[in-house]
Amino acid sequence: MQTVTLTTDFGHDDYYVALLKGTLLRHNPGLQIVDISHNVNHFDIVQGAFVLKNTYPSFPDGTIHIVTVNNSAEGRSLICLEFANQFFIGPDNGIFSLIFPDMPEAWRLDPVGESPFSAQTTIATAVAHLASAKPLYEVGLPAGEVVQRIALQPVTTHSQIRGSVIYVDHYENVTINITQALFEKVRNGRKFALFFKRNDPITTLSRHYTDVTVGEPLCLFNAAGLLEIAVCMGKASSLLGLKLDDMVQIDFL
Repeated sequence: MQTVTLTTDFGHDDYYVALLKGTLLRHNPGLQIVDISHNVNHFDIVQGAFVLKNTYPSFPDGTIHIVTVNNSAEGRSLICLEFANQFFIGPDNGIFSLIFPDMPEAWRLDPVGESPFSAQTTIATAVAHLASAKPLYEVGLPAGEVVQRIALQPVTTHSQIRGSVIYVDHYENVTINITQALFEKVRNGRKFALFFKRNDPITTLSRHYTDVTVGEPLCLFNAAGLLEIAVCMGKASSLLGLKLDDMVQIDFL
């Protein structure tokens, strides 16, 4: 059974998710469709890339991942590519360049129909093609240059890292664009102080959310290997005033 995942900014209040699923099943009734998320913030390709980047490695070889975030702009084409024995279909808006450090070769899907709202049919046709084990290069012409976006990177010195908020999850835990590898490299065994907004700095690295008392802020490295600020049994984003793109600073002592 062919597994197909969906990552969208459609939400659940409208018919768009059902329309896409129905079109996929009409072209291939045997699909196993897995919802990764339909709650990506509207048009937010950074969040969409973050969600899919941290999800696709869990799926088996041959999985087809469909991402449709901010693909409503007039004339925006759809591309398809293969990476780590999995397939990815989505808009040429830079989202894939945020997922893959080295952008794989992409193929531009042949559009099906002339309606500006026929993207789901184009996607379903490509999925049916790939599910039949047909070659990737037959879905369309080589895409050539695709849109590239550069993710904001932390700034480092010998004794400091400045990063920013890149994701806020359902629990309002706040993810920072600082990897554990970078943190440990600059830290080099020293003590640290994590400053954000006008809150007191966090000076201890936790392993679990319950390492501190209820209501107390903490920091740890999450499943994605990124620094996270949380509040035990609380909502860090609201309680600490942290939102997307806010800056944090780590001083090493």
